[in-house]
Amino acid sequence: MDLIENEEYGYCSLIKATYSVLEKLKIENVTYAKVPSTKRIEKNLVEPVTMREAIVNCIVHNDFTHEIPPVFEIFNNRIVITSYGGLIPNQSEEDYFSCSSMPRNRELMRVFKDLGLVEQLGSGMSRILKAYDKSIFQISEHFIKAVFPFDKVMNNGKSFNGDENGDEKLVLKMLMEQPNITAKELSILSSFSMRKISRIVKRLRESGKIIRIGSDRKGYWKINEK
Repeated sequence: MDLIENEEYGYCSLIKATYSVLEKLKIENVTYAKVPSTKRIEKNLVEPVTMREAIVNCIVHNDFTHEIPPVFEIFNNRIVITSYGGLIPNQSEEDYFSCSSMPRNRELMRVFKDLGLVEQLGSGMSRILKAYDKSIFQISEHFIKAVFPFDKVMNNGKSFNGDENGDEKLVLKMLMEQPNITAKELSILSSFSMRKISRIVKRLRESGKIIRIGSDRKGYWKINEK
């Protein structure tokens, strides 16, 4: 794996850190569009409500006594949320998925509930399981991981309509639909590496198929119709 970015949200209150993580992953959870012949359909990489619940659950139930923080990892095809501590004592996996409230940190749960970060005790898991199967969870003695696969704009390099005319055409189509898209978002949506995206964009520019308008940070892509 190539590590593109690493951010730490410590050295502040846990509440502030939670809001920072929620905002960061909300930005990373980009929206893509499927445009069939009848109606435009927009979806996120991960179901937003589910991801929010998983983030809050991870933080509230993390065992902080060993100073090991939760970890949130973004890959090109999934988001992995990891909390430390495993199941709480005398809790079985059946209990964990039963949607009954068995908080590890009772006072922390109370504070989160008072702030509206937790709506109802035990409701987080039920929301997650409405959208995803329990198989996304990996439970070990010390860690609990939730692996959310991306609901992507294409499957195995194919667009929704099954177009297989090459990687360049796929990226070109994405640039047409979202002129402001970043290279990182292209990488996530296409499952291509950042290096591969850079090569494709370079070829498209050199062939005159796309033109960059404005700066790298605030500009956009224009498709050369000719």
